[in-house]
Amino acid sequence: MDKYVNDLSALVDAKASELSDISDQVWGFAESRFQEFKSFELQASYMEKQHFKVTRGIGGEDTAFVAEFGSGKPVIGLLGEYDGLDGLSQEADVAEKKPIVPGGVGHGCGHNMLGTACLGAAVAVKEYLEKNDIQGTVRYYGCPAEENAGGKAYLVREGCFDDVDACITWHPGWLTYVTRHDMLANFRIFYTFHGLSSHAAGAPQLGRSALDAVELMDVGVNYMREHMIDEARIHYAITNTGGTAPNVVQSEAQVLYAIRAPRVTQVKELAARVSDCARGAALMTGTTVDIKQVAAYSDLIHNETLNLLVEKHMKEIYPIGFTEEDKEYARKFTAVISDMDRAGLKRLAEYVAGRTGAEKFIEDNPIIDQIVSGKPPMGAGSTDVGDVSWKVPTCQFNANTWAPGTPAHAWQAVAQGKGPIAHKVMLASAKIMAASVWDLFLHPEAVEEAKKEHAEVLGGEIYPDPLPPDAKPGIWD
Repeated sequence: MDKYVNDLSALVDAKASELSDISDQVWGFAESRFQEFKSFELQASYMEKQHFKVTRGIGGEDTAFVAEFGSGKPVIGLLGEYDGLDGLSQEADVAEKKPIVPGGVGHGCGHNMLGTACLGAAVAVKEYLEKNDIQGTVRYYGCPAEENAGGKAYLVREGCFDDVDACITWHPGWLTYVTRHDMLANFRIFYTFHGLSSHAAGAPQLGRSALDAVELMDVGVNYMREHMIDEARIHYAITNTGGTAPNVVQSEAQVLYAIRAPRVTQVKELAARVSDCARGAALMTGTTVDIKQVAAYSDLIHNETLNLLVEKHMKEIYPIGFTEEDKEYARKFTAVISDMDRAGLKRLAEYVAGRTGAEKFIEDNPIIDQIVSGKPPMGAGSTDVGDVSWKVPTCQFNANTWAPGTPAHAWQAVAQGKGPIAHKVMLASAKIMAASVWDLFLHPEAVEEAKKEHAEVLGGEIYPDPLPPDAKPGIWD
């Protein structure tokens, strides 16, 4: 192991108490998209105290900031997040569903750890820069609203990454691997229908039902499913039914669609067809429809040059080593996952240990303290890291902060977000990222190789800027 890996790891360990406290505070703030004012200020103020140059409110987002230290090229970005999820409030360390605030926000995806580890990596690199005569700039990006709003797409649109040479980030999970599987591009679009209200019994002929339009649109989209690629996913939620009185023709109704596909260009095509279904439903019902796209997530452009570099440092830090107390802590959460999540755990265990060895692997590994190589058969979600990856060579990895089988968007993940495993893996992830940034400082030719690969993978395509020009970051209405 190179000396700089040990030195940077020691610098992270020296900040362990502070970083764990920051992560736990963000967990406690539990703020949803574009409302992360306490989490944002906590991290921005901390970076100022660490002598970073901090710029608040970047990209038109009140709760976004960038903290920078160093000079010259390469410029390496670390992508942090700190938003929570609605409806996932949960007490810590309790292996039963027990919300702190019923219906409140909770850190179901572990962004309290995600952002703090990236921040910690940036601080370690900064302190090592002060001790070594080497050129390079490290940036920590505090990125809001990854969940349900795609906050990074706005930052990309506003040029916040135009001079960055490479980006690195990670994500909490229950398996440790470099993210090589596909992440689906994803648009979020509101369809708001306007009709005419009337008494449903006394004068139904005078009414034009907005709710009928929503329902007809949904039927039309469901018939689309036969005629789109198998990898595409379309989901919807009726966000406004127009009231609760059945004897009134609803004059307004609204539905929110999430439209996903492997490539952002495919999502654009599907979104146009979905919008045609909306217009057709409005025509059929004598209503009008307002179409408002509020979020866009692009697909993740993989960069094997960065993947291999980061994976090298993962192998230097892993296995972490867990105590028997840690293992017992994990077992109590694996015991309360759903049958569906247990089936997913078995599928991943079969990938790692083979079909005949899967059950023993699960039994022997209450925490999976090893790196899984290759391309695990993971479900395809969406991430706004994809938007950054279209502009800049990017690597993301997952790390084992939760008990095996833990679903990310569920109370079990929230409950483990302040636990001993979470803290240990968060610090390990910071060490991996710090070593990776320093490696790129030492070997700028690796940065150029990553850029060359990035250009080859894109094959002349440019970032499609999937947000409408009038889209602005904010709370949906």
